[in-house]
Amino acid sequence: MALDHAILDVATALIDADVERGRIRQFALAIGETNPIYRDQAAARSAGHPDVLAPPTFLFGLELENSVVFADLAAHGVDLASVLHGEQRFRLFADVHAGDRVQFQTRYVDAYSKAGGALDFLVRRTTVTRDRTVVAELESVTVIKNPAGGKA
Repeated sequence: MALDHAILDVATALIDADVERGRIRQFALAIGETNPIYRDQAAARSAGHPDVLAPPTFLFGLELENSVVFADLAAHGVDLASVLHGEQRFRLFADVHAGDRVQFQTRYVDAYSKAGGALDFLVRRTTVTRDRTVVAELESVTVIKNPAGGKA
C-alpha cells in the first residue's frame, strides 16, 4: 500500500524530554566518543560547559524514543516491517547539556515515491527548543518498501 499523503497534515504535540547525564555518557560510549566533555562533569566544566555536553546526534535518539512516529506511520497504513531508515541531517544552534529540558515539535514535511512506487520516502522535520529558544533542527527520511511497486 502506498503511503497515505494525509500524514503531511500531522503535527505532533509538543514533547518534553529531560537530558540526563547518564544517558549522555551511555550514548557517547556507544558511538565511540572519547572526548571527556561528553562523559565527565568535571572535564565539561573545566572546558567551560555547565555540565556534560550532549553529542550532536544525541538529540535524534532522544526524540525518537519519546516520539509517536511509529504510531503515526501505522495510523496511515504503513506496515512497520517495511520501514527503513533513509538518512538524517541536523543543524545545531546551541549546545545541549545534562540537566536541560528540551521540547520536540515534529511535522511531516514531504512525501514522494521512487522506483515506480516501490519505495515511498517520508521527510520528518523536528524543531528542538529549550526555554522557547530553538537549539536544533532535525530532519530524517524514512523509506517505506511497497510490495508489487506500490500497487494494491
